[in-house]
Amino acid sequence: MCMFCAAIPAALAVGVNAQARQNRSEKEAEAHGDEPARPKVPPKAVTAVVVAGLAVASIVYHTQLNN
Repeated sequence: MCMFCAAIPAALAVGVNAQARQNRSEKEAEAHGDEPARPKVPPKAVTAVVVAGLAVASIVYHTQLNN
């Protein structure tokens, strides 16, 4: 498995963890009666961009490898 293909599941795991931490902190803030802090860029969007970039890099790597 190439480095790009191996990095896709790892990036997804990090993104899911970041989203879970954000959800947890929002619930804790609501429980204390505080306004939940909103990140400038949500973890879902960052994860999608990273995975899309890795997928494109993987496609380019695998097509160039066959030449």
